[in-house]
Amino acid sequence: MQVGYARVSTQDQDPSLQRVALAAAGCERVFEETASGAQRDRPELAAALSYMRGGDTLVVWRLDRLARSLKQLIETVEALAERGVGFRSLTESIDTTSPGGKLTFHLFGALAEFERGLIRERTMAGLAVARARGRVGGRPLSLSPTDIAAVKGMLSRPDMTVAEVARRVGVSPATLYRHLPAARSTFGPPSAPSSPL
Repeated sequence: MQVGYARVSTQDQDPSLQRVALAAAGCERVFEETASGAQRDRPELAAALSYMRGGDTLVVWRLDRLARSLKQLIETVEALAERGVGFRSLTESIDTTSPGGKLTFHLFGALAEFERGLIRERTMAGLAVARARGRVGGRPLSLSPTDIAAVKGMLSRPDMTVAEVARRVGVSPATLYRHLPAARSTFGPPSAPSSPL
């Protein structure tokens, strides 16, 4: 029996492409879940693995649907082999039920790990070059320190509201509160004078 396992990383992703491919490959049962590949606790994968018996084959659309690291991938496939369960990856055309498939599996796994390592190295090198040039990663600030000083000055005036100050500096009130969390209480609109008794 062929058992499929489909995984997407976020709720926004659609597993239907994987589902169709697994059905076309002859999977009689497909287990689906939404979880990060690096996440060890994957209930649907655990359910698929416990459902399978010797002679069955676990089928995935692509290697990275099963694992995110070579170590995790090899551990999972070796654990399957110990139980007499095969493994197929449709995209990479890997089938560990044959000696050639086993060799291909190990080669593809090593290449995938090598590629991830290169991407990580390039990313770190790019960040180091950017830092050396004085640039820091992340989203640029909406308000400069000069803008924040001006905002504080305007908010200290009793006739200015947070909304009006935000409009004048070209940001939303939420942005002002993000840069000045105390703006609501410290610089908020003056309270109405109490009526005389």
